[in-house]
Amino acid sequence: MAQPGTPTTAPATLQGKTTIVDPVVAKIAGIAAREVPGVFALGGGAARIIGSVRDAIGNTDLSQGVKVEVGETEVAADVTIVVEYPQPLQVVAEGVRTAVAEAITGLIGMQIAEINVIVTDVHVPGEDTAAEPVEARVQ
Repeated sequence: MAQPGTPTTAPATLQGKTTIVDPVVAKIAGIAAREVPGVFALGGGAARIIGSVRDAIGNTDLSQGVKVEVGETEVAADVTIVVEYPQPLQVVAEGVRTAVAEAITGLIGMQIAEINVIVTDVHVPGEDTAAEPVEARVQ
């Protein structure tokens, strides 16, 4: 019997199937994308609003902004990002594509069919500060 914390080796004849469900792949892709320099956030406007509420209550959705299709041996992913100004959009998008591909192949062991990166916004520093209320044009 192995001691707690001691790695054990399964017999070479052990058979079975491992299934990795879509949300797990999406979470791994989301974590990888967030680590790319120049990525401000993941997801479109509505997803980011919901995400900020989830963050406030301590329930961060790490797969926000990521949609995946998992086949038997391949994964296709769509990653929606907001890029920090003045980062070059194509460079950040390629960094996301590379990071997600490496995470999926390295951690999950599946091939990449495609990774689409959708840039929905550019974050300008100071843009999040509360603006003065705008007077209504009509009453």
